[in-house]
Amino acid sequence: MIAIASRKEVAELGGVSEATVSRVLNNVGPLKEKTKEKVLAAARELGYTPSSLARSFARRRSGNLGVIMPYLPKARLFSAYYFSEILSGIGSRAREEGYDLLMIFRDADEPLDYCGLFRMRKVDACIVLGAKEEAGELAALRQLKQEGHPYCLINQHFAGEGFHEVDADHVEGCQLAVKHLLQQGFTRIAFLNGPQAYSNSRDRLEGYMRALQEAGIPADPSLLFEGNFSRRSGMAAAQVIAAQLERIEAVAAANDRMAIGLQQGLRELGIPAERMPAIVGYDDSDAAELTTPALSSVRVPFYQLGEIAAAKVLELPESGSGDTVQEIIQVKLPAKLIVRASSLRLGGM
Repeated sequence: MIAIASRKEVAELGGVSEATVSRVLNNVGPLKEKTKEKVLAAARELGYTPSSLARSFARRRSGNLGVIMPYLPKARLFSAYYFSEILSGIGSRAREEGYDLLMIFRDADEPLDYCGLFRMRKVDACIVLGAKEEAGELAALRQLKQEGHPYCLINQHFAGEGFHEVDADHVEGCQLAVKHLLQQGFTRIAFLNGPQAYSNSRDRLEGYMRALQEAGIPADPSLLFEGNFSRRSGMAAAQVIAAQLERIEAVAAANDRMAIGLQQGLRELGIPAERMPAIVGYDDSDAAELTTPALSSVRVPFYQLGEIAAAKVLELPESGSGDTVQEIIQVKLPAKLIVRASSLRLGGM
């Protein structure tokens, strides 16, 4: 009996990914000539041909990796550190694999139909950003899973659904921020969170609660505030927090934009430096080092999240059926606290 080489063996011999083998042998999308030569040489050596590929795997035809973007009216998505870093990571890996990115923005007035993108052969795989817990979103993702299309979520998880997900450990990240504030001697710590429809907001709240519980400090619901991740919502929170500075010593914010808005809002309200609460942001965006004082923040490896999600999703076969057993993508990267002046007691480090 003659053994038939696998796509994996061709990839290993050629020193490329399985997705690249598929694209070369199916002649899909732009590829470097050197890459084509390596794959074809490996395929010839192993006796692996495009026809065997066609029998074993569904053909990919578009050459596009779809990126589903959230509908946020009047928001400059590409200027936001979160989106720009993730997209840079996705784009870098996609380019290595010879894929183009197709940006797809949700329409707020129409039902989500991710599977339609595959049926119309607009994309070969898709990555979903900004997903949140809504009935329409959940139904669309369940359909993707059921039909067996290659997809992956970034920075959002749905408990018990078994979706492909790449995320950061936001429980640990927020726990690090609050522990740092406690170590500075602050005990009355407020939390400015994002909307609860996002799993990362719920995870950060859990981290905040865990840090207080470990320190033996009862949680105070009146110290919990909610914004929408924008700088303006941080400025709005400043109006409320400024009136309570006699009991609020520090604030942990769920992203840098809200933290910077809070700083700005408090200054505009005339709060002097000596009365400013200690503040820790989240994301460690480029702007964190430019604020006065420089903003302590939890660093999230957004670029790596994008890179990993693109690499993993392009390795998934288009099975055409959710009955096909696949290894579920479940990646969680650690976060890291970066300490700067905004969270230190006057006269501290």
